[in-house]
Amino acid sequence: MANFHRGEIDAVLGGETRRLCLTLGALAELEAAFKADDLVALAARFETGRLSARDLIRILGAGLRGAGEAISDDEVAVLRSDGGAAGFARIAAELLRATFGAPQEGGDGSRGQGDPPKNPL
Repeated sequence: MANFHRGEIDAVLGGETRRLCLTLGALAELEAAFKADDLVALAARFETGRLSARDLIRILGAGLRGAGEAISDDEVAVLRSDGGAAGFARIAAELLRATFGAPQEGGDGSRGQGDPPKNPL
């Protein structure tokens, strides 16, 4: 079972439950793919909420490889997900929340039980 607090998630892709994790190497891969100078710039890129299908392939591919799966972006591109494009977007969003944390509501700095930690960047 995936450990959200270690940045891991499980998702059904291509009919199989697969683990995804954006390790430091996977994040470096995404920095290069998105031409981001650092992790802060990468996180800011994702915070826009505007992701193309190509972006989703890169994010999910990096997450799968970060969790140890030997899979190319071309192979990720032909996987299917429940919910189609929205399903892929949901998986990518969950992976990014596990990696960078979620924005906090209320402004008081408190977190609900089970909420991911604040973004340390």
